[in-house]
Amino acid sequence: MSSKTTMSYGDLAELAAALEEQIKRTNEGGHLFKYFLPEGPFSHDKYLKHMQFFAGGKDYRERLFMAANRVGKSIAGAFEVTCHATGEYPDWWEGKRFDRPTDGWCSGDTGQTTRDILQDVLFGYPSGALGTGMVPGRLIKQVRRRAGIPDAFDTVRVQHISGEDSIVGFKSYDQGRRSFQGTGKDWIWLDEECPSDVYNECLLRTMTTDGVVFVTFTPLSGMTMFIQDFMKDAFRQSVNPEMII
Repeated sequence: MSSKTTMSYGDLAELAAALEEQIKRTNEGGHLFKYFLPEGPFSHDKYLKHMQFFAGGKDYRERLFMAANRVGKSIAGAFEVTCHATGEYPDWWEGKRFDRPTDGWCSGDTGQTTRDILQDVLFGYPSGALGTGMVPGRLIKQVRRRAGIPDAFDTVRVQHISGEDSIVGFKSYDQGRRSFQGTGKDWIWLDEECPSDVYNECLLRTMTTDGVVFVTFTPLSGMTMFIQDFMKDAFRQSVNPEMII
């Protein structure tokens, strides 16, 4: 004997509306951009370390979010990139702001890890459809692919609230210091610990733009020279200990 569940017309209409909304959100993307909600059980004020990390950008050119795996470091980095690229800063934002379209870099260890982590969390690709990541799909204007690495992006043009386009570029440490030379950048997001020569080059790229460099990683290799140097510089500048997160 089988049992059947009978749904009323109202139940079916409600389910259809929910499915339609899910499809709409998937197609438009940007659902991750709502990650730090204004209120409710997942509101931004419950992510205290993330909020300190964001706020520090107002006063400090260099920031480091060093924490355990799976606590939202890459989400935080992608969220800030999206804010700078789109100009759509939330009302609660206390960090660095740009009042114009921006030009920045996202970088990881290798071209593959940059593609699989940074590119994916920002644009939803290659793990899913383009436009299902942090940046709303409706704002992705143009993608230029990187040669030699399947499905990897070189640059993406993102529509800014001004109507002009911001540039989100992708780099990797294995390209070497020389690949980080060139014009000034407004922001640079470094995911994973960075070689000192590459890091210094990134600082030079943001020197004339009043730009920011922010790093996110888990210290899997212990107290490395990069961490020691960063901490020494932070304390030398009398940084509030709460900003060492």
